[in-house]
This record gives sequence, structure tokens and C-alpha cells, in this order.
Amino acid sequence: MSIRHGLLALLERGPRYGSQLRTEFESRTGATWPLNVGQVYTTLARLERDGLVAQDAEDDAGHTLYAITDEGREELHGWYAAPVDRTSPARDELAIKLAMAVGAPGVDIRAVIQAQRAHTVKAMQDYTRLKARALDTAPANRDEVAWLLVLEQLIFQAEAEARWLDHCESRLVRLAAAAQTDPAPAPTGKPRTKTRR
Repeated sequence: MSIRHGLLALLERGPRYGSQLRTEFESRTGATWPLNVGQVYTTLARLERDGLVAQDAEDDAGHTLYAITDEGREELHGWYAAPVDRTSPARDELAIKLAMAVGAPGVDIRAVIQAQRAHTVKAMQDYTRLKARALDTAPANRDEVAWLLVLEQLIFQAEAEARWLDHCESRLVRLAAAAQTDPAPAPTGKPRTKTRR
């Protein structure tokens, strides 16, 4: 997740201070990926170091406002134009768990899959309910539309995970069936005989 670019996008709308950026980021994403203020200020410091934002002024309450620079705008528009790189996928805990569970002694991989499927389906149902509530009132502003897009991505991701779990289970069933029908491998090589002295 690019907090860096998310903050630049919010600053393109005008100068903001740290906790204001955090609130707007969470509003835009429906708090799906919560930020802490320290994370925001650390990112702002890096953006300032890189010349992408600059301290602008202070508001009436004494908050330091940050503004996007021309270099920051260029960086932001480059981010919008470039596709998200999928050649180095993030580690997926579920994929790692299933890969380690296959063949692990004492682990019922089908039970692991079933437990995950139940959790994934519940999450999908929760997201779908949230989407239905959001659609009851037509989205009125950019933040509501942005939240709908995030919700729909979560729904599609949960659907894909459920399909993948179905695929994993059917593959394991086929492998188990094949293992039961395969004859035991014949011993190779000649048997050893004892030699007398």
C-alpha cells in the first residue's frame, strides 16, 4: 500500500496537516487500512526530504500545514499513470500457511481450508452488507465513491480467495485419490547378500 502516494493525492487538493491527512485517508478508504499519526508524520518527513512536499504555513490552531510541490505533483501523476507492479507479489499468509501445511505431520489440511473458507465467506457477507448500506443512499461525494470502490475490491478479493480455496481442496482430493490407487514402488537394485569370511 502506498501511503506516500495516498498523502500526495490528498495534498494535491490543498495544504493539510498530519492528523487531517490521516482522517481524510481513512475516510477515503473506509478505514480499511488505518494509519497512525506517527506513520503519517514519518511519511511527510520523507516526502519533504525528497522534495515532494514542503511546509507551507500554520493554521489558526498552530498546526504545520504541508503542501505538494511541483516535483510531488509529477511523482503523483507518474504513480497514477503506471500500473501496479505484480511481478513481486506481497507475501500472502494464507498461501504460505497452506504450502507449509501440505504434508505436515498431524495437520488436517482440509480442516485448515474449511476454517479459512468459513472466515472468508463471512467477511464477504459483511462487505456485501456494507456495500448494500452504502448503496441505499446514492454516493454523494468522492469519499463515498472511493469507499465503495474499496469495498468492491474487498468483495472481489474474498470471492477469488473462496474460489482458490475450493481449487486447493479439489486438488488435494485428487492427489489423495491418486496416492491410494498407485501401486507401491518396486524396490530398485539388487538385494544385498551377506558374504562369509
